[in-house]
Amino acid sequence: MRTFFISAGLLCCSNIFMTFAWYGHLKNLSTKSWIIAVLASWGIALFEYLLQVPANRVGYQVMSLGQLKILQEVITLSIFVPFSVLFMKEEMRLDFLWAGLCILGAVFFIFKQKILGT
Repeated sequence: MRTFFISAGLLCCSNIFMTFAWYGHLKNLSTKSWIIAVLASWGIALFEYLLQVPANRVGYQVMSLGQLKILQEVITLSIFVPFSVLFMKEEMRLDFLWAGLCILGAVFFIFKQKILGT
């Protein structure tokens, strides 16, 4: 269980960097050349990869590849929604709830053997 939480923690930190690398430039560098945004995003993405690669290596010890991917998607949505609402000042929409419920369904199906013990 400890390995799972180490992987999840690293994936959370990694995803914060990823979200800023992918979307932060839309707010902070919107007046700059696209090449500046690319270089800044690559610089941020380096830190994402420094956390994400070890997270996947650790997580793969206790989860299948599918489980790792679904965990990543849950974390992505959990980080993206507050980022888009608080940092990007996007309107909170019901679509976020529906997307979250779909992801929870995916979590159930991919982890059902561990959840139900079957």
